[in-house]
Amino acid sequence: MAGAAVLGRLTWLVADVVDLVQESATARSVVLDVPGWPGHLAGQHVDLRLTAPDGYSARRSYSLASAPDGSRVTLTVQLVSDGEVSPYLVEELRRGDQLELRGPIGGWFVWRPEQVERVLLVAGGSGVVPLMSMARTRAVAGRAAPMRLLYSTRDQASAMFLDELRELAAGADGLGVYLAWTRRAPDGSTRAPGRIDGELLARAGWRPDLRPTCYVCGPTGFVETVADLLVAAGHEAGRIRTERFGPTGG
Repeated sequence: MAGAAVLGRLTWLVADVVDLVQESATARSVVLDVPGWPGHLAGQHVDLRLTAPDGYSARRSYSLASAPDGSRVTLTVQLVSDGEVSPYLVEELRRGDQLELRGPIGGWFVWRPEQVERVLLVAGGSGVVPLMSMARTRAVAGRAAPMRLLYSTRDQASAMFLDELRELAAGADGLGVYLAWTRRAPDGSTRAPGRIDGELLARAGWRPDLRPTCYVCGPTGFVETVADLLVAAGHEAGRIRTERFGPTGG
């Protein structure tokens, strides 16, 4: 299974929509049952294809948000208001509908339960989705590899998975979670709204001499800034793995 997951599959599979979960004001998780699914690794993504009655089709790539679970996979989609695909997935898709997808895709930006080194996850906005797959996989596997998540988002209305992140943070070996608000911080926040800087990374992350593996995901500018800050702090460039996204038409 792992070999197939790393290489990805080029065959389009028909998936059934079995559940829909509102994750924020503008994001929704789509839970799919995919007969013939080969399994996936945390951090991978899929290609999704929508085809109109007239034959026109649109394709987009979406990160997997779920831990491996047989034929079930979850995609979490952020609405792009003027987009072509995300408005349908977030606002119109219904249980019982079908989607076409192929994958999984990707072999570099992945986390495996057998990894034992410390892990730092840094997310900007919807970049938290593949990192959530890593956190969920860690929890399901029952691994105690130390893992911390620094999640930068505008405000509570835009934040995804808040309740589940609190649950994952509970317990002696729980996920370390730090939320950074860029526009509006909730009451009681100890940090004023602002973007991630070196001081925040040092406080929420791991010391460079502990040699953590760092996964950074978000918009291109965010990823480049965080990666530069990590290198400037002394982290090894080879232990920093990045995944970025930009405008694709939604």
